[in-house]
Amino acid sequence: MIRVLALLLLVAPVASFMRSPARPAARWSMVLEKPANGKLHKNEKLKIASKGLLHPLDSEFKNDEIFVSKDAVQILKFHGSYMQDNRENRAPKKQKEFQFMLRLKMPAGELSADLYRTLDDLATKYGQDDLRATTRSTFQLHGVLKADLKTVINTLMKAGSSTLGGCGDVNRNIVTSPAPIAKPEYEHMRRWTKIIAELFKPQSQAFTELWAEGEKIGTVESWRHDIADVDVDSLIRKDNGCGIILDKPEPIYGDTYLPRKFKMAMTVPGDNSVDLYTNDIGLVVITNPDGSLDGFNVYVGGGMGRTHNKESTFARAADPLGFVKADDAVELLKAIIATQRDHGDREIRANARMKYLVHKMGIDAFRRLVGSYFGKLIEPVRELPDWKYVGWPQPLRRPKHVQFVH
Repeated sequence: MIRVLALLLLVAPVASFMRSPARPAARWSMVLEKPANGKLHKNEKLKIASKGLLHPLDSEFKNDEIFVSKDAVQILKFHGSYMQDNRENRAPKKQKEFQFMLRLKMPAGELSADLYRTLDDLATKYGQDDLRATTRSTFQLHGVLKADLKTVINTLMKAGSSTLGGCGDVNRNIVTSPAPIAKPEYEHMRRWTKIIAELFKPQSQAFTELWAEGEKIGTVESWRHDIADVDVDSLIRKDNGCGIILDKPEPIYGDTYLPRKFKMAMTVPGDNSVDLYTNDIGLVVITNPDGSLDGFNVYVGGGMGRTHNKESTFARAADPLGFVKADDAVELLKAIIATQRDHGDREIRANARMKYLVHKMGIDAFRRLVGSYFGKLIEPVRELPDWKYVGWPQPLRRPKHVQFVH
């Protein structure tokens, strides 16, 4: 396997540590009430009207236009694509030369040599003859024409890949340390990254209906082979009775998915090459002395994005939420997603990331709110060693890789 060497923007972590233990769930009923419905942003209405991310793409990809409508652009993002145009050829009174970008889903930044060759061939035949490595450990393919988009996505599906959830208001590609180290904690990191990627993948059948015309693709995503022993469908639909699961085709996301994009990172103690504190959720693998998985430290509410000259937007480092045992990790992650789903801002998209919810509530109140969905105590975070950012990993005497800053 070839591992993608992620280009990582690193900043110093800033976080306050949790001082008080979580309170019993019985005291949290007051925070279960969802906020009153305000004026929904137009994107929320588009998601509802899409009927599971299908409309209006199903009709617009049957016409001969070289572009899609503004409404379709928003839904197309969930399928891993943005509409762009060739800026170098822009001219007054001349129609833009529209083209499309595709972003792959690659949990843990892994891809096979065969898949890389497929990508390379597709970029040459249908794209602009290049591939772009992203800061979230995946590839983007640019310059695809609308008429070729179905062929490219279908080819990727048959090669064991996918673009579903590469963009849009869902969990994006999960970043992990790119270091190919075979220690137990790194193996747990890579395995759980793939489990979580499947856990929060959109359940809509629109992806298959649009790009494979309903045909059942015999090849499954390559990372699913590594977690074949995990019944992810059961984990998705497990209902703890605390308001996480919805009676809808998307049991976790619902009809409107999340208010905004959602980013996760996972790493091991000492290795902050993922820049943990800049993600909506950051996870640190905690192992027992024998190398078996104990659980995870969980951090929430990070993000670097902001809008110029808009003081209501800002960068924020994640806060420590707590520690969770491995057996409860899936339910806690679902609880955090449900908290953002139900309480995130769906009126002002500039303030819709989870960092603004954590900032507005404060980490203690946010922890109680998450706990009301989780239904259990959230333990304090475990103590960690100092972070090491970049450089040659130790104790390798003959280094075979290096992590670097972009």
